[in-house]
Amino acid sequence: MTSANFYPIGTPGQPWGESEREQWRKNQLPSRSYDDVLSQIRALGNDYKIVKYGEITCASDTYALMALRSVDWDESLPSALITGGVHGYETSGVLGALRFLQEHGQEYKGKMNLLVAPCVSPWAFERISRWNYHLIDPNRSFYAEGKAEESQALMSLIAPLREQFRVHIDLHETTDSDESEFRPALAARDGSQYIPDIVPDGFYLVSDEENSQLDFQRAIIAAVEKVTHIAPSDAEGKMLGFRVASPGVVEYPNSHYHLCATMTAARYTTTTEVYPDSEKTNPEECIIAQVEAVKAALNFALAD
Repeated sequence: MTSANFYPIGTPGQPWGESEREQWRKNQLPSRSYDDVLSQIRALGNDYKIVKYGEITCASDTYALMALRSVDWDESLPSALITGGVHGYETSGVLGALRFLQEHGQEYKGKMNLLVAPCVSPWAFERISRWNYHLIDPNRSFYAEGKAEESQALMSLIAPLREQFRVHIDLHETTDSDESEFRPALAARDGSQYIPDIVPDGFYLVSDEENSQLDFQRAIIAAVEKVTHIAPSDAEGKMLGFRVASPGVVEYPNSHYHLCATMTAARYTTTTEVYPDSEKTNPEECIIAQVEAVKAALNFALAD
């Protein structure tokens, strides 16, 4: 164990106690407002039913957890779940979910029920953070014993509808801050050693090896590669240490990590990842890529 690349909170090799956790919280300063997300949600209120599915309190701040769903939910139709902002710092996931509803949601009226939770982790959204207020990763918390309030609230919303979903697409980003901030912080929090990795340059999908549906994954890649570049695999045919099952599709057991994409019984599930820090793209292109991924996922599920 060395301290060469150690996070500047705590002592190398020792898990954080409450004093270190509080120091981390004090460093997480708001740099944008969740109210901007709420205003976009309210603006969609004429076309969708706005659902408040929970509320979380973080110190003196309280956040309403909001979703949008089809006004005329028809159980005879297939249903789609779209989630964004499970990691609050992954901006295009939030804005991509909202942009899809703004520009394309009504195209599915009468064809597919839509339920969209665009910003699952609002405290982290404001602070551009991966963790929530309690230093928990919400995207490792989608199971009964999970400790993230945001994840538990979303699971409760989904529970009565769980068997109805045909498709669930969860919108994420991979950024340079994964290596400069979040993985070093994780190692420091847990008292483990930080081992640097390489951020994939481009869009890719995370597929569940227990439910590959590679034709579905490939349909999304084919749509997105018209908008932005697809991340290549490494010399060993892997990405982030996991097997690449198809170009731009990395695969591992999602349930082992309690990912958001495991929350429903949907036949078609995937997690998107865009890389907004690449010199080959820009934030707007990343939002468009998320929208195209959603459209491709829903269209494939409808064609089945």
